[in-house]
Amino acid sequence: MNRPPTSPSSNIGDGDLTVTNILRHGSTWHAGRSVRTVRDDASELSYGDLAGQVAALAHGLRSLGVRDGSVVGSLMWNTREHLEAYFAVPAMGALLHTINPRLSVEQLIFTINHAADEVIVADASLLGQLAEIADRLPTVRTVIVAGTYQEGALDAWPGQALRYDEVVAGQPTTYAWPEIHEKTAATLCFTTGTTGDPKGIAYSHRSIWIHAMSLCTANALALSSRDHGYIITPMFHANAWGYPYATFWAGGDLLLCNRWVDPATVVEAVQRHRPTFSNGVPTVWNEILDYVDADPARDLGTLDRVALGGAPIPRKLRTGLKERYGVEALQGWGMTETSPLVTLNRPPRAEEDTDPDRRADNQGRVLAGVDIRLVQPDTGETLAADGRAVGEFELRGPWVADSYHHADAGEKFRDGWLRTGDVGTLDPLGYVTLTDRAKDVIKSGGEWISSTELELAVAQHPDVRQAAVIGVPDERWDERPCVLVVMRDGARTTLADLRDALLGTVPKWWVPERWVLADELPMTSVGKFDKKRMRAIYAEGKLDVRRL
Repeated sequence: MNRPPTSPSSNIGDGDLTVTNILRHGSTWHAGRSVRTVRDDASELSYGDLAGQVAALAHGLRSLGVRDGSVVGSLMWNTREHLEAYFAVPAMGALLHTINPRLSVEQLIFTINHAADEVIVADASLLGQLAEIADRLPTVRTVIVAGTYQEGALDAWPGQALRYDEVVAGQPTTYAWPEIHEKTAATLCFTTGTTGDPKGIAYSHRSIWIHAMSLCTANALALSSRDHGYIITPMFHANAWGYPYATFWAGGDLLLCNRWVDPATVVEAVQRHRPTFSNGVPTVWNEILDYVDADPARDLGTLDRVALGGAPIPRKLRTGLKERYGVEALQGWGMTETSPLVTLNRPPRAEEDTDPDRRADNQGRVLAGVDIRLVQPDTGETLAADGRAVGEFELRGPWVADSYHHADAGEKFRDGWLRTGDVGTLDPLGYVTLTDRAKDVIKSGGEWISSTELELAVAQHPDVRQAAVIGVPDERWDERPCVLVVMRDGARTTLADLRDALLGTVPKWWVPERWVLADELPMTSVGKFDKKRMRAIYAEGKLDVRRL
């Protein structure tokens, strides 16, 4: 018979909000639910048995010298072993640094050294990448390798390299989890470093707990024990947006994508495992929708909602998923510094919805628990939440960072608020409409042009697969927009056709003169458009720019 988990506090109402609490609840009351990794049938494990594996990993790490405050890195994809590290490392009082394998070599070295990782749990497919920089990682003493690899592969690491299975084998499957103050750092994620060195964000046990609770509310994803989550957002980025913790806690099954997010694998996994919700960036889901549309035999089965972030959702993606497959595409907004979810686009009551078309395309309504305000960027003067005033968004709340990990924040935090760098409007119901990033807004002839709105307008065309807009120097107007477009296979639409299609859709003076037809667009390591790289390529004269 299951026994209720004990509170780490002797006072009835004072139980700390910790990752350990999430582990106890999910593995006790939802012990029969399971986690599995795509393309690895042997990975399936019930939550009750997972708790035993988590305890065994904690014992194994302790035998390797991991103590309270130690930093353990995870260089891994979305796998069951990564989920075990998600729980074991924070629950034993250490800090889990989720390393982004898609960073540049220099950024990878920087983040590992800045975090001072002592032990790294690495996927076998990434061991070679790690071994190449081993001599530049002075704090790393041990690597634990998970997954399948060839005989002798561990020899690539010059120091102590152990198999994951042998670290947990024979270890006790229970652990006397220590009492941990809820404000202790639990996980560490670095920003993608598109402007300067990556910055570390340490998420506390408390912030993870409260953020997970917010994901379970009806105004967010309404996660429950009836759900089955297919986690596509990388677990090395902002805790996969918090969904592994929240789904485990709520008692929903978990399907982890491993390294594969190609459309064929995703659709096959959806049809086989029947998840109810998923997440990711619009770029990935655009490709999935195209793949499903291409064959009447394909569908999205039981999937009913997808949380998308990192970029605005093109209307054709949102309507295509809903009208053809019954999948609701929910626009979310946030950033690494906010755990990340701050808003989610669910409609208000019918009598409050005075502008449904505009609200359908915006970033959504601020979630309970987050304070939000709109300010004049230079002065910090608070602007009206009237849906018209344009300013920079500032945030604060229990899952919003107030500093960077061992790094100067510069002007990122002001008067107790996080400066997001996102520009837009805030309406009286708390709906956010982003018009641009502060660094991406285009000032042409003294007037502002929204690169985001231009991107969405171009992307509405059925022949466009991807569209990005950057500001470029102009002798007459100081700056003008330049559009980079990737067309769909077989498209006959010309760049001139796309330009003409904008007339009447956006102000005439917004319509760009410069257009680039590209085979692909530079992306960041987490699937966002890398506009810094686009601007650099333009400045180097490496783009075939057409004047229309």
